[in-house]
Formats: sequence, structure tokens, C-alpha cells
Amino acid sequence: MNALIYVLITLAAIVAMEFMAWFTHKYVMHGFLWNWHEDHHKPHHHKDGFFEKNDLFFLVFAIPSALCYILGLSTPHFWLLFVGIGISIYGLIYFLIHDVYIHQRFKWFRQLDNTYSRAILRAHGAHHAKQDKEDGESFGLLVVNPKYFKKRREWAKQKA
Repeated sequence: MNALIYVLITLAAIVAMEFMAWFTHKYVMHGFLWNWHEDHHKPHHHKDGFFEKNDLFFLVFAIPSALCYILGLSTPHFWLLFVGIGISIYGLIYFLIHDVYIHQRFKWFRQLDNTYSRAILRAHGAHHAKQDKEDGESFGLLVVNPKYFKKRREWAKQKA
């Protein structure tokens, strides 16, 4: 029974992280920490080197995960370990989809081609169409607006 509870805690943490990523992206990255995130919205030829200031957010998200590991293993609140595991799993998913697949910072699995992967690409492309912090759209990663499952030329028809 405990194993099932720990699996559910882990899955709940993964789902909660998608909301946290959306919230942080919209209100923190496009808000008071825009100076860290701004270079991520610049074209690649305007960047110097492999890393971006935006990569600092990896550390921001790693801190609560590490704290959950530490507290879960060193206090009676063992369930926190599984919150930390869920945060780590979401971080891996985010890295693989955002940095590897979408931005191709590593040349792995470039040939994903299904309805969902195309929707993620369209949503992220719409987000990056704006290079400033205002008037953005599509701040999440895994949960995308249904319009992105359609081709771009069909978006205008949907608004009409």
C-alpha cells in the first residue's frame, strides 16, 4: 500500500510541476527575472557560447527537489523524498523536450513526428515569436492549447 501512495505522490509532483513551470515562466521569467530569461528569446546567432543566463533556472528548480530529497531521507517525512523524485522526473522531461527536442541544444531524437510533438513545437514557436517579455502566450510545456494541434493556417479560421 505504501508503494502505491509513493507512486501517486511522485505522479502528483510531476503534474504539479507543469503548473509551477507555467506559473514561474509567466510571472517570474517574464516578470522580475526577465534579465535571466531574455537571452533565451534571442535568436541563436546573437548568443555567445553554449550556455544562457536562462540556464540558471535549472538551479532554481533543483533546490526544492534537493531539499525534498534531504528532508525525506533525514526526517520522519519520508513522503517528501517522492516529491523530490517527482520534481526530478519533471526536470528530466523538461530538459529532454525543451532543450533537446525543441531547441536542439543536443542532437538527439530530432525525428519525433506525431500530433502531440508537433503541437508542442507550434506552441513553443508561438511563445518565441515574441522576443520581449510582454504579451506572450503558451507558457507551459506539456499542456498546450488545443489550437496548436491544428495547422497554423487553421488558427485564424478558429478565431473567426
